[in-house]
Amino acid sequence: MDIKKTSKLAVLSMAICLGFWNCTPEKKTTDDTTTDTTSAVIEETKNELVRPEIYANFKLTTDISQLSESEKKMIPLLIEAAKIMDGLFWKQAYNGDKDSLLATIKNQDAQKFVQINYGLWDRLEQNRPFIEGVEEKPLGANFYPTDMTKEEYEAFEGDEKSSLYTLLRRDSEGKLMTVPYHKIYKTELEKTADYLRQAAEVAEDASLKKYLTLRADALVTDDYMASDMAWMDMKTNGIDIIIGAIETYEDHLFGQKAAFSSYVLVKDKSWSERLEKYAALLPQLQKDLPVEAKYKAEKPGSDSQLNAYDVVFYGGDCNAGSKTIAVNLPNDEQVQLKKGTRRSQLKNAMKAKFDQILLPISEMLITPEQRKHITFDAFFENTMFHEVAHGLGIKNTINKKGTVRESLKDMASALEEGKADVLGLYMVTKLREMGELSEGELMDNYTTFLAGIFRSVRFGAASAHGKANMIRFNFFNEKGAFEKLEDGTYKVNPEKMAIAVNELSAKIITLQGDGDYEGVTKMTNEMGIIKADLQADLDRLSDANIPVDIIFEQGADVLGL
Repeated sequence: MDIKKTSKLAVLSMAICLGFWNCTPEKKTTDDTTTDTTSAVIEETKNELVRPEIYANFKLTTDISQLSESEKKMIPLLIEAAKIMDGLFWKQAYNGDKDSLLATIKNQDAQKFVQINYGLWDRLEQNRPFIEGVEEKPLGANFYPTDMTKEEYEAFEGDEKSSLYTLLRRDSEGKLMTVPYHKIYKTELEKTADYLRQAAEVAEDASLKKYLTLRADALVTDDYMASDMAWMDMKTNGIDIIIGAIETYEDHLFGQKAAFSSYVLVKDKSWSERLEKYAALLPQLQKDLPVEAKYKAEKPGSDSQLNAYDVVFYGGDCNAGSKTIAVNLPNDEQVQLKKGTRRSQLKNAMKAKFDQILLPISEMLITPEQRKHITFDAFFENTMFHEVAHGLGIKNTINKKGTVRESLKDMASALEEGKADVLGLYMVTKLREMGELSEGELMDNYTTFLAGIFRSVRFGAASAHGKANMIRFNFFNEKGAFEKLEDGTYKVNPEKMAIAVNELSAKIITLQGDGDYEGVTKMTNEMGIIKADLQADLDRLSDANIPVDIIFEQGADVLGL
């Protein structure tokens, strides 16, 4: 059947059968999904909202000849652990059964698009439903009962309701209750921990062995601090895995619940050595931030690290919709202040986006005389210093409102991403002034940064990164940091760009330090939007069939292991 021509009654019936709408309050306490028993089928049909073609394919590989025999044995075990994270993220993102959903879909494009988005909502189109009859995605994904109101949440006095590692569910009487991740996902997490322990037994690097063992313990207890500390202590490992409940982007309701994610990584040792010197400069960069002294009194951890990797497997949150190309972790503020953070640059995925997306965009939207400034090195630097910037600024409010993350609630992630974007560019400028960054020139960074905004805003304005992109674009536009020419291309104005970078940096850090939830909300509502003129330019890119993002062919078999 053609869904677009189906009667409203039929669509409603199918949607109810598919479990898209909950007709009664959720009563389950031991299972976090609803059971899908439908026999309805989404048949072969053309739906312009189903658009897997916007993703370019890329094979995740690395030079396995550089790996030791023990590392070659470990990687398949780590990939199996990462696959479990992928399944758990499905349970967090979609309020239904994945297998039952996919069984209803016979159209290959629709099935592929569901798998890319981990559900029925287009992540790069502000979570728009792409199957007719499907309601808007719940802001709280599957972390909370879909019928829960904010008022009900605020009135609930349950233990650990705001914990990163609990779900909210209803008890047998329909009242709210909290359930820890390590209990509700017990079977999957114990299996994941077993894979990590098997890998630890094979590991030759002592620090990696310790981390894997502690991370296995963390998964089955929801206590990640010891393993985060051990992860930061690793310096000599050739492979790595980032795994667990990590980022809170999927929780659009309160920004509190951490989603399961995993990356399996192979260190690029030569590039990592090039990056080491920048970590030592963090205290000076913090001191020089363009903001009042009280907002930069915190000191970044002395053990902060910069490394480059080839990523060989993505699983879960990081694989949903737009793909992460750099990571700054841990998120725990206590660990950050004691140990700093590790900024992991995912070099092979980054190069894929540069070649297949950023270069074609620049050919359409950057004025011809400035296209020579679009370089991979500048793209790498801008991305790297975005991640470095997460470790700078302020983590705790100056007025006893708690941490920035606590005080800004659902607005915290978007503002933090905005801070990292603009402070990253500020740092590039400062490092060039200091003579610490000498390859290329500042205009490379500025022009590549502008082209990068066009790449990123195509992800939409629904996510934390999307809102940050639009705040930055609209602020820079107002300040004249760039201008649109008569031929439809854009030109960077470097002097005004430098001024705009400083002003936006100061504005964001001040909002964070003050814990100014109302101020952040106002700025996001006013500036975190895609305006008509920009949308027309984005439509031109789509009409030219330039990919929006990438998807991966990945796994041990792809690596030949």
